Amino acid sequence: MENLWFASALWIGLALIASVAQLWVAVSVALLEIVFGAVAGNVTNLTLTPWVNYLAGLGAILLTFLAGAEIDVKVIRRHFASSMSIGVVGFFAPYLGVLAYAHFVSGWPWPQAQIAGIALSTTSVAVVYAVMVETGFNRTEIGKVILAACFVNDLGTVLALGIVFANYNLWLVAFAAATITSMWLLPRFTSRLFAIMGTRVSEPQIKFVMLILFFLGGLAVTARSEAVLPAYLIGMVLAPIFLADKELTHRVRVITFTVLTPFYFLKAGSLVRADVIVVAASSILIFLAIKMATKFVSILPLTRIFRFEQREGMYTTLMMSTGLTFGSISALFGLTNHIIDERQYTILLTSVIASAVVPTLIAQRWFQPKFKPIDQEIATISEATASVKGKQGV
Repeated sequence: MENLWFASALWIGLALIASVAQLWVAVSVALLEIVFGAVAGNVTNLTLTPWVNYLAGLGAILLTFLAGAEIDVKVIRRHFASSMSIGVVGFFAPYLGVLAYAHFVSGWPWPQAQIAGIALSTTSVAVVYAVMVETGFNRTEIGKVILAACFVNDLGTVLALGIVFANYNLWLVAFAAATITSMWLLPRFTSRLFAIMGTRVSEPQIKFVMLILFFLGGLAVTARSEAVLPAYLIGMVLAPIFLADKELTHRVRVITFTVLTPFYFLKAGSLVRADVIVVAASSILIFLAIKMATKFVSILPLTRIFRFEQREGMYTTLMMSTGLTFGSISALFGLTNHIIDERQYTILLTSVIASAVVPTLIAQRWFQPKFKPIDQEIATISEATASVKGKQGV
C-alpha cells in the first residue's frame, strides 16, 4: 500500500480491533495483536515499510525498559533464595531441553537451535504482570515471588541472547563499558535531575530516558548486537524512581501501549505464515510440550523445597511456563539477523504464543491459590501480637 495514511489507518485499525476484542476475550491485548497481525499478514497487503519497522523497534525498546522498571529490588532481596532458584532453573531447563531437541532430533544447526532454546526459555512478564494486577495477586507474597522469578528468568534470556550472538570487538567493549557506566551513574543523579526538570507537557523526563536508551541502542547495533538488550538493564536500575512515581510510569506506559507496541506485536504476527503452521503443526506442539515439561520437572520440586502450598506450587509453575514478549523478541532477532528462516520463525513464534495462552488458562481455571494480600497478613500478625501482649499483661 503506497498511500502512507491509508497504511497507517490499516495498522491502527487492527490495533483498535484487538483492543476492543479484549472486552470479550480475557487474554492479553499483546497476544490479540499478534493473532490479528498473523491473520492480516496472510489475507491482506500488510507491508513492512521502514517507518513500520522503526515504530516496531521503538515499541520493543520501551516495552523492554518498562518490564525492567516494574522490578521491585526489595522483593527480590526478601525472597532471594526462592525467586533466584526458580528463575535460574526456569531459564536453563527449557533452554537446554529445547536446544537438545532442536539440534539432535530435528537436525537444526547450532545457531538455529540456540535461538530455539533462548526463545522458549522465557516467561512472559507482560502476561504474568497483567494477570497479577487483574486478580490482585501483585499485592500478595506469592505474586511478588512469581514476578521476581520472572525477572531472573528473563534476565537470563537477555544475557544469553547477548552473549551467544555477540560479535567480540572494540565496539562491544565500548557498548559494555557505556552500559555499565550508565547503570552506575543513573541511580545516583536521575532523581535530582527529574526534580530540576519538573513535570511539563513537553515531558523532558521521558525524553531523557529515551536519549539514554537510543544512545545505548545505537552502540549495541554498532557492536552488531540488539538495541533492546540494554533497555531491560536501564529499566531495572531506574525501577525505584519509576515505582515511586506512578504518574511518570503511567505516562510512559500510555505512550508505549497506545502508539508503539501495536506495531511491534502486529509486525511479529504478520511474519507468521499460515501454510507453514499447517505443515509444521506437530513440530509446534512438540516445542510447546518440551517447554512446559522442562518447566514442570525443574520448578515444581523447588516449590516443594521452599514450602509453597500445593496449589501455590502448581500456580507458580504454570505462570513461569508462559512466554510472549522476550520469546517473540528472540525469535524475531533470529529472523532479522538471518539466523533462522521464516519456517523456523513461524514454528517458534507459534509455540511462544501458545505458551502465553495454555498455561495461563489452566492456572487461572484450576490452580488459582487462596488470595492472601500482604496488608491483611500484616494486620493479622499485628492483631495476634497485640492479643498475646494483652494476655501477658504487657
